[in-house]
Amino acid sequence: MALLGSQNSCALLASFLSLLVLVVSLQCHIASSAVLSGMKQDHDHVTHQKPLLQTNQSTCSLFVGAWVLDETETYPLYHSSSCPIIDPEFNCQMYGRPDSGYLRYRWKPLNCELPRFNGVEFLLKMKGKTVMFVGDSLGRNQWQSLICMLSAAAPRTHTKLVTGDPLSVFRFLDYGVSISFYRAPYLVEVGAVHGNRILKLEKVDGNGDAWRNADVLSFNTGHWWTHQGSLKGWDYVELRGKFYPDMDRLAALEMGMKTWANWVDTNIDRSKTRVFFQSISPTHYNPTEWNVGGTTVMATKNCYGETAPIRSTTYPGAYPEQMRVVDMVVREMRNPAYLLDITMLSALRKDGHPSVYSGELSPQKRPNPNRADCSHWCLPGLPDTWNELFSTALFH
Repeated sequence: MALLGSQNSCALLASFLSLLVLVVSLQCHIASSAVLSGMKQDHDHVTHQKPLLQTNQSTCSLFVGAWVLDETETYPLYHSSSCPIIDPEFNCQMYGRPDSGYLRYRWKPLNCELPRFNGVEFLLKMKGKTVMFVGDSLGRNQWQSLICMLSAAAPRTHTKLVTGDPLSVFRFLDYGVSISFYRAPYLVEVGAVHGNRILKLEKVDGNGDAWRNADVLSFNTGHWWTHQGSLKGWDYVELRGKFYPDMDRLAALEMGMKTWANWVDTNIDRSKTRVFFQSISPTHYNPTEWNVGGTTVMATKNCYGETAPIRSTTYPGAYPEQMRVVDMVVREMRNPAYLLDITMLSALRKDGHPSVYSGELSPQKRPNPNRADCSHWCLPGLPDTWNELFSTALFH
């Protein structure tokens, strides 16, 4: 009788466990379906989410702080006149920017000091190695900044520049150091089919061949995913073998980022290569974002005329919703890239853009504030701080 009771108890327990597994499986299936069908709805509600704390920081919160005016002779770290590699669209001083105060601000983390950049030390520690920036024109902005910083620190070293598309390489020959830029605005592949540009959300393919052998990789993306009309970089999006003229842009960014992350996890030997991802670089086209509660009438609709940073540790405007996607994808990597989170500190620099002082504008168009570039950054300028942070993360 005891044995029979034990058997009945086991049978009841087995039935209960089977029912529990069935319920959990059903809930998972429903949840997965909800995630797929509600992807766009989820993206529509991320604007008000607070930025997540970074897991790659210890006692020093490098990316939380304020901009302080530096009264020493430290900044700028170089002069545009002595760095011929700067593209006209970033060369604000050459193209008539009348103020220079924006060059004298230093980033001060809340609970530590940012180490002073040492270009010679950088070259010595990277001797015989390659640093490669991969991404869009913001990556190019940073690439040129680092070259200028290193050139100013070692002005007599022999150098060589080879430009191309998608790959450009600047070599410091005496140190055997290569600083490269690989243009890949989406990180995933853009191909051509019957004369149409196809954004392939599930393929890295040929792009990745050039990335495999770098000793340090720094990726960025973001701006090109939002372009509309004639600025849109594709004719069709390819997803799971089907072609679409367009789709929810945050969903597309997420799929492209996951393809990139999977490629990095699968193809990059992390014992040999350091991998960074630079967060979304903000724009300043809407002055109501930083004039919250202001009573003055604004004469322009962008960053034109801004000459000083926001005096705060947080940006009063909306946090870029693309950052939720970037943060999530990087965290979910098997071996997460180091997230160089420059978004908030850059958002405070409404004064750092080329505005109308860009070689992209003719002298006739330059007086028109409506044509201001509030996406890229002046050199010297904010990208120099990105590289100070990059160097700190790399060596300290």
